[in-house]
Amino acid sequence: MPSRLRARVAVEAGATLAWGRYVGLDGEVVGIDRFGASAPYQVIFEQLGLTAEAVAEAARRALLKVK
Repeated sequence: MPSRLRARVAVEAGATLAWGRYVGLDGEVVGIDRFGASAPYQVIFEQLGLTAEAVAEAARRALLKVK
């Protein structure tokens, strides 16, 4: 991505650690950094915070950083 695009959000249904280099200092990453739970993905995503609301909030935070 061009460096002028600073409000970046990454969504990962797994570990978020590697995404920092792609989203940069102003970006946000939404993902799952805990493991060992077992249930249908809809239940796990909700319980671990991987929701549309979490992504929208991350986007809002990223946009506020670059204002």
